[in-house]
Amino acid sequence: MESRVKLAGHPVHPMLIVFPLGLLYTAVVFDILYLVTGAVRWTEVTHYLIGAGVIGGLAAAVPGWLDWWAIPRRTRAKRVGLVHGAGNVLVLGLFALSWLLRHPNPSLPPTGAIVAGVVGVVLISATAWLGGELVDRLGVGVDDGANLDAPNSLSGVERRVPGT
Repeated sequence: MESRVKLAGHPVHPMLIVFPLGLLYTAVVFDILYLVTGAVRWTEVTHYLIGAGVIGGLAAAVPGWLDWWAIPRRTRAKRVGLVHGAGNVLVLGLFALSWLLRHPNPSLPPTGAIVAGVVGVVLISATAWLGGELVDRLGVGVDDGANLDAPNSLSGVERRVPGT
């Protein structure tokens, strides 16, 4: 099933998710560095990483939702996509909570802010795996003419399905 939201022939959702994933994982790594070193510079940067990660996650959600909407009903892909999306909404909520708890004093976040981030990273690891399941196992977002000898998506050459 091809993606509904494309840029230069490629699905937009996978292009956008790398930013919030990287930002939010790095935020938790920086919190751990803060806990180990006591250096507040890590939590100050974490505050900004989380803000950017949540904004990036919201941006990635739009094409993801449009692609999910196009998946046929009563399929495994629809169910997996629902859990993937709902889990990511929860992840963004956890990180938004972490950001709000830090906001009064980003240098010294309360324990709850750090815990929300750690739980968010554990959950995002599962939802990212589900995203991979959607693409790699269930073929969501994959070009209908995809094959090992498919022409470049910008070539203008008609897609060729193997065996036709």
